[in-house]
Amino acid sequence: MTLMLLDSASLWYRAYYGMPDTLLAPDGTPVNAIRGYLDMTARLIGMYSPNRIVACIEGDWRPSWRVDIFPEYKANRLEEDGEGEEEPDLLTPQIPILLDLLDEFGIPMVGVDDYEADDVMATFAVKEPGPTRIVTGDRDLFQLVDDKRDVKVVYLAKGLSQHDLVDKAWIARKYAIPGDRYALFAMFRGDPSDGLPGVKGIGEKGAALIANNFADVDEAQQGARDAHPSLKPALAKKIIEGADYLKIAPTLVNCARDVALPKIDISMPQKPADLSKIYEIKERYGLGASVDRLITALKW
Repeated sequence: MTLMLLDSASLWYRAYYGMPDTLLAPDGTPVNAIRGYLDMTARLIGMYSPNRIVACIEGDWRPSWRVDIFPEYKANRLEEDGEGEEEPDLLTPQIPILLDLLDEFGIPMVGVDDYEADDVMATFAVKEPGPTRIVTGDRDLFQLVDDKRDVKVVYLAKGLSQHDLVDKAWIARKYAIPGDRYALFAMFRGDPSDGLPGVKGIGEKGAALIANNFADVDEAQQGARDAHPSLKPALAKKIIEGADYLKIAPTLVNCARDVALPKIDISMPQKPADLSKIYEIKERYGLGASVDRLITALKW
């Protein structure tokens, strides 16, 4: 009864950079991200045999409620005009084609206005019964790991063939912290990819020490004020001086888990009576075996 949540932007970026950019449609449109996404989805379905699936997409990659409290949030990814997210020119035209194809396959797609895909995945992970497998190359989602509810992250940093299946023990081994405190660790350490500085002067080692000794930000700040024996004076001073950032860090780092999700059927798509539209897109864009692999994985 596994639910598979696809971090779609993470997958199509990985596909774009992992597949040759010489893969072109007959009309010259690049299709490497489309083919890579379809191939990965087919392989993931084969590996994990989900009975529910959602392709999660960004309703807003910089939600206003995060930017309002921290204007630098993901500002490092903005285009020069300060509007949209900077992305490779050859990727941009592929995304609408891919979304159209997923729609034709009947794979549920969910994005919610003013929320990131991470927030959508987090809400599905807490509201839907497990087992749940969250497919991403983004370590932010380690905060969603829940051994009791069998929520794990299929982590693609090393590629699909060598991916890690992240549970609390994996987090503990990787970062030397309690497996359920990844978000706290990230608040202090920061995340340059999201433009989050963390607490000034505190790196991975300091953040790990804090996560090992305190359950949340308030406890850590109280420990710093009380000269807790685990904290050297210099580290305690940095925690105290980081008070302004630490007020907003939980909102920035923690995924929202209460997104109003649409009421849709998220079961695996059934074979439609007519596959002609899928085959039409396949031929038009020269998607070849990538479409066939997904059809096979869906057991159509």
